[in-house]
Amino acid sequence: MIAATLRVDPSAVSDISRIHLQWFAPEDEGKTEDPTEYRLKKEREEGRVPKSPDLVAAIGLLLSAITLAIIGPWMFSMLREMTIWFLTVSIEIDPTTDAGPVVRAFYYNFSRIVLPIAVVSMIAGVFSNVMQTGFMFTTKPLKPDFKKIAPKFGQYFKRTLFSGEALFNLAKSLFKVGVIGIVSYLNIRAEMPKLTRLYTSTVWNSVSFIAGIVIRIIIEAAILMLALAVPDYIFQKHQFKKRLKMSKQEVKEERKMFEGDPMIKGRLKDRMRDIMSRNMAVNVPKADVIVTNPTHFAIAIEFDPMTMAVPTVTAKGADEMAFRIRSLAKEAGVPIMENRPLARALYADADVGDPVPEAYYEAISRILAHVAKIDKRVAAKYASMGV
Repeated sequence: MIAATLRVDPSAVSDISRIHLQWFAPEDEGKTEDPTEYRLKKEREEGRVPKSPDLVAAIGLLLSAITLAIIGPWMFSMLREMTIWFLTVSIEIDPTTDAGPVVRAFYYNFSRIVLPIAVVSMIAGVFSNVMQTGFMFTTKPLKPDFKKIAPKFGQYFKRTLFSGEALFNLAKSLFKVGVIGIVSYLNIRAEMPKLTRLYTSTVWNSVSFIAGIVIRIIIEAAILMLALAVPDYIFQKHQFKKRLKMSKQEVKEERKMFEGDPMIKGRLKDRMRDIMSRNMAVNVPKADVIVTNPTHFAIAIEFDPMTMAVPTVTAKGADEMAFRIRSLAKEAGVPIMENRPLARALYADADVGDPVPEAYYEAISRILAHVAKIDKRVAAKYASMGV
């Protein structure tokens, strides 16, 4: 006996397994952050927005059926007249030579019958879409996308077979079939006695009666489907945001794109701090007084009547900067006055180089007058200028 053995390359099996695992691998792994406003805006520009096709279909079906119920008798009368007219004319004309007027009459009357339903359906479609997405116009979804020619099998199988969305769509389809079946059964059963006696009626009466039942079934089914479409829209919105979930790194990169690199911003902040420190080293020793909180805020005030109309803020700082200002003031012998409300107000309302706001003139005048009494340098400066 000859034993035949089949040798299988382990690497081939491994490759096949790896491919299938890639197909069904979770695509949203690590994506825990809600989509940013920029991401949502970009998706909208691409024409991708959350909406429920069932809501569009239900509203269109309901409004079209109501329109049909309102103008149905007129449409039925028009069809009846058209049929009688065509049957009469067909006997009198030669279709090989005189068909033109008949064809034009057919298109004219047929358009009159169909146009109201077509207009209502179009308005319903536009209204239901605008109601969900707002006014939006973009041509990007119409552009050819060759990526769609080669779909991602993993994403396809996951969304169609192994996801909550697939189960929801299955339940939704079964619900629609059940609704149409139950509504049809209840209406037909209610009208069964009349249906069994239709053989005694004329053709037109029978057709009119059956058309009324059909329209009623459509309206009732559309109302129930509209009730289903509302939770479907909520579900589609939830799924849309879920598909747009971002990782922490993606959020970080987006923030960096708009706000700049945090490292660069940190270096700029350090640079500004150095510049302010150098300016403090020049401005604080020339100040007449330092108003403090006493620890959180420090504001340097200088008043030179020869060059300034009013006292001016020459330096200010909070926390570490405030400590630096107080240290420079002590080294230069500049008076330090504690006034918590004034220090907080000046820090919030005046920048370096700004004159003291008019609301604080009286408080600053009292402080400078007091400083002139206790500080010989300030007193001498004011005296030499005749203040």
